[in-house]
Amino acid sequence: MTELPFIPATPALAILVSLVAVPLIYLSGRRPNLREGWTLLAAGLKFLLILSMAQWILAGNTHTYELIRILPGLSLSLTVDGFGMLFGLVASSLWIITSVYSIGYMRGLNEHAQTRFFACFAVALAATVGVAFAGNLFTLYVFYEILSLSTYPLVTHHQDKEARGGGRKYLTYLLSTSIGLALPAMLITYHLTGTLEFSSMGIFPADTAKPLLTILLLMFMFGFSKAGMMPFHSWLPGAMVAPTPVSALLHAVAVVKVGVFSVVRVITGIFGIDLLTATSLNTLICLVAGFTVITSSLIALSQDNLKRRLAFSTIGQLSYIILGAGVASTLAVQGSMLHIAMHAFGKITLFFCAGAIFVATGKKYISEMVGIGRRMPVTMIAFFVGSLSVIGLPPAGGLISKWYMVLGAMQADMLWVMVIYLISSFLNAAYFLPIVYRAFFCRSEEALFENKVAEAPWRCVVPLALTALISIMLFFFSYPFFELAAVAVQGSGQ
Repeated sequence: MTELPFIPATPALAILVSLVAVPLIYLSGRRPNLREGWTLLAAGLKFLLILSMAQWILAGNTHTYELIRILPGLSLSLTVDGFGMLFGLVASSLWIITSVYSIGYMRGLNEHAQTRFFACFAVALAATVGVAFAGNLFTLYVFYEILSLSTYPLVTHHQDKEARGGGRKYLTYLLSTSIGLALPAMLITYHLTGTLEFSSMGIFPADTAKPLLTILLLMFMFGFSKAGMMPFHSWLPGAMVAPTPVSALLHAVAVVKVGVFSVVRVITGIFGIDLLTATSLNTLICLVAGFTVITSSLIALSQDNLKRRLAFSTIGQLSYIILGAGVASTLAVQGSMLHIAMHAFGKITLFFCAGAIFVATGKKYISEMVGIGRRMPVTMIAFFVGSLSVIGLPPAGGLISKWYMVLGAMQADMLWVMVIYLISSFLNAAYFLPIVYRAFFCRSEEALFENKVAEAPWRCVVPLALTALISIMLFFFSYPFFELAAVAVQGSGQ
């Protein structure tokens, strides 16, 4: 192996840094400024450690660091490649911004158990980066389960009846599917192949029966239910009982992105694109994901609770990513990987805005927000930018990734998939743009807010303005993420 320009253990250190912060956060519980200082320091160090590996990966290299050898073909190991680097950069950079937002939100509402909140947040980001840099399916599964357990206290943070119910559904769905579907699929795969290492050529023998491959593919797709594909999606709207920073974590930084990342890893690294296209199993992926895209978008139209509308929007956008991977053309897979970054910044902006509105006004229903743009202009302009990114309109980065997914569908002669993308984008516009219109352009006698600016605390407003700005910058300067996606696609044999 070529000598690395960085410490070989850097991926392990990137995971470890937020775990080291956990006891420091707990020990500083009575000193909020110090406690949150540890959070921001760990977030900054994690981002810098991951960033230090970016140039090496952009040059087309990969790096593997084995932690523990368990059995032949089975180990806990970390691998840094283009796809993992893209996801790692998104998650670590957004942890910094989300931490600042969380401080403003939690203090603004005088929330209880803030020390536990920040500690669990740190563990969740360690698990997220662990998934990003997982060197094989076994390692990915271990960190996937750690993430489920570490986010449960965040979902049930309010500790009331509604929170406990949402938390039970959250954990029941995620654990029952991962243990009941993904784990058996892993065991069968290991029995058939003797390995769980990711390979761009896939790992199944050429004579593996198609019915067995079909069953295993469905078990993996639904077993990693953090991806939110129907019918294993209802945990996600139910988890909206959590504080808004947790919703942002669920929808943009960690949980759901871990789900789609895991599914795409299985598609490209366990089955392999060539096998899926040769057996037409990629069409099955597109059918399942396409159904989720359209259905969730239609449900989002009927939601008056802003966070629930955003939740069903997320379900659809996650399946966008899986749909792109299922198309299995160079441009579509590249666009699907790129959409992980574009959607993350757009959707976290929208959730930040929803939280800022609640902190400043106590409102959480769209029907109660008529004219709110006059009171909270910065927040609602940022909401508009986030909406453009999710819809896929300029000048927001979501256009770039959706453009490549549509081109990829044309490249693969799957015009029906292109139609799904276009219909869904129209539905995205139908459930986001009326919110913006009612916020800014309703007549004064209809408005529910006075023409007096009264934004949320600056720690809430600055992060949402920053992520909105980044969403615009990604339209003009998407090249680094584009290159990481290109490196990842080349590595998966496209």
